[in-house]
Amino acid sequence: MISSLRIENFALIDEVDIQFTSGFTVITGETGSGKSILLNALSLILGERANFSIIGDRKDKSVVEAEIEVAEFNLESFFTENELDYFEKCIVRREISKQGRSRAFINDTPVQLSTLRALTSQLVHIHSQYNTLELKDLSFQLNVLDILSGNKAKVDEFRSIYIKFEKDSRRLKELKEKLSASSSMADYNEFQLAELNELRLDVVDYDKIQNELNSAENIDDIKLSYDELKEGLNGNQGAIEILQALIASLAKSAQIDEGIKELHDRVESSLIELIDVASEAESRLGEIDIDPVKLLELSEQMNYYNKAIHKHNSRNQTELIDYWNQLKSTSVDDDELQKEVNLLENDLIARKENLIERADLLHENRLSSIPKIEKELKNALQSLKLVDTELVFRLTKLESLNETGISKLEIFFSPNAGIEPVPVHRAASGGELSRVMLALQSLISAKTKLRTIFFDEIDTGVSGDVAQKVGATLTKMGEGMQVIAITHLPQVAAKGGQHLKVTKSVIDGKTKSFVTQLSLEDRIEETARLMSGDQINAAALENAKALMS
Repeated sequence: MISSLRIENFALIDEVDIQFTSGFTVITGETGSGKSILLNALSLILGERANFSIIGDRKDKSVVEAEIEVAEFNLESFFTENELDYFEKCIVRREISKQGRSRAFINDTPVQLSTLRALTSQLVHIHSQYNTLELKDLSFQLNVLDILSGNKAKVDEFRSIYIKFEKDSRRLKELKEKLSASSSMADYNEFQLAELNELRLDVVDYDKIQNELNSAENIDDIKLSYDELKEGLNGNQGAIEILQALIASLAKSAQIDEGIKELHDRVESSLIELIDVASEAESRLGEIDIDPVKLLELSEQMNYYNKAIHKHNSRNQTELIDYWNQLKSTSVDDDELQKEVNLLENDLIARKENLIERADLLHENRLSSIPKIEKELKNALQSLKLVDTELVFRLTKLESLNETGISKLEIFFSPNAGIEPVPVHRAASGGELSRVMLALQSLISAKTKLRTIFFDEIDTGVSGDVAQKVGATLTKMGEGMQVIAITHLPQVAAKGGQHLKVTKSVIDGKTKSFVTQLSLEDRIEETARLMSGDQINAAALENAKALMS
């Protein structure tokens, strides 16, 4: 319930702090006094769009703050999920500035407007005379049936499962599209993979083949170099012969001088190395032999490799191997994707069967509950002086599922006995719709968790004994929840456990609105004013007392 509502610099209100009680609260005041300001302020708390033109002239911003008791609503998880502090008395605040900025807070933590709306919509409901349009909405009608039949929790569970099913169905569609696109490339990829398989990239070293081909193309120069190397070292007057003579010449001196010996040994080591080089050059010269057939094979192999390098925009064998592995993994990925599609498709088939079973059960539960609900509604309407009025719930089965199941409900309305019911949006008058909605709300309030409901002139178009019945209905609703009603009817005002009056005065040339909680004596006088106007007489006061007894 709303414990308090603080409004600052909002329209004609400078500042007001209203303390609400539980049960049934009435709000009265002359036309134009500012009662609708309370409704507009509360709408801000419920996350409605801000009208920045209603900001007062005392400050640059308007503030509306409500303290709401939330202990009965099991909302701890909501606060945890949104990283908000949880208290059994929750403070929600909305600030709007002349600069066009709007800010929302829950327990002093800034939140998105959607978060504020998600919370307060579970705690407070505003029903104005224009909300009777809801009754003409088929989804609202079905929701009413589900609440009154006790199916609301099952419908919420069904909706959650259905939304997940739809999400996964979209996922399956995306996977199939991806698989289809991939499959259309499969033949081409397989062809490319076969081409690269023939190159045996994991076995053949194409850099080595290229070196072999380079050597074959320059065979004469290579032979000449080997021959020159061999002759230069091992031929007549070659380097080896010269060094051998030098070593022999130094041998005697090396025995008597350490410096000569060291140089002698170094020359001797060089000689050994050069003898080995000469031998190696002679051996390699003898091995050089060009096989024309092999050379042709290597050349063709290299041509295939170079074409592949160019075709796949690769710079070397390593990059070509990476692309080759990618093609192989694509084939594997397609297999895995097909498995995923098959699994999800089979899963969705089973889940849809489960949804259909649940929807059929929901439909049967709805259908079986209708006679009792129609009877309860008829009694409620009779208590509001709609004696011969009937609401007929016509439930049909749809061909396909939606998030509420497989049912379509349309409420039909008959105002008088013997009149064939027609769809409610084509039949009921404004006053009748208001009482129909009040009857529905009175039944709904007994089926839902305790929350605050704010009625804005729900009693429009009624008077006399009907007004008495409306007041009695609101009082009865107030026994199980907080009910706040703006009213012009003394019969309704007299039933309130708390009575607030909105007044308007001109102060320093400016019109201001005020909200006052009335004492018992003031309540009697205000109820009498509603009965007889500003000229209150003794008879009106006595009648007011009688209404309040």
